[in-house]
Amino acid sequence: MLLSRYMHLHKGKGRHAGSLLDRSAYILLSRIRMQGPMSIGQLGDAFGLDASTLNRQTAAAMRAGLVERIPDPDGGVARKFRITEEGERRLDEERTGLVASLDRIMTDWPEQDIAAFADLLRRFNSDIERLHGMPWPRPGAAERPA
Repeated sequence: MLLSRYMHLHKGKGRHAGSLLDRSAYILLSRIRMQGPMSIGQLGDAFGLDASTLNRQTAAAMRAGLVERIPDPDGGVARKFRITEEGERRLDEERTGLVASLDRIMTDWPEQDIAAFADLLRRFNSDIERLHGMPWPRPGAAERPA
């Protein structure tokens, strides 16, 4: 709870406020980046959200130029959402800001403590996903995020 509160209260420090993503856009873009183009149905399955909620979120992301609708690359009937270059840029910018915030929090932590925290947080998140039956696609173990 404190981590979420800290990130929310310190949003924008050192960054242009217009470039920040809200939580739902950040999560949506992150998932599409990792999994590739997704339909409303696939997003609903991934997030456990109803179609009306996802329609509002994807419509807002489209208006902001973060995603675009494309025909299914695999030839399916449903159209899919793909992250745009602007969406990629803003997602990267937001992630950089979040990492900088974490760096400020952990400025005096030894590297082994940071690594242990990251490992335990990854395990905690994976176990929550396992219990809900909705695993999140992640880069391979060799590609540890910064």
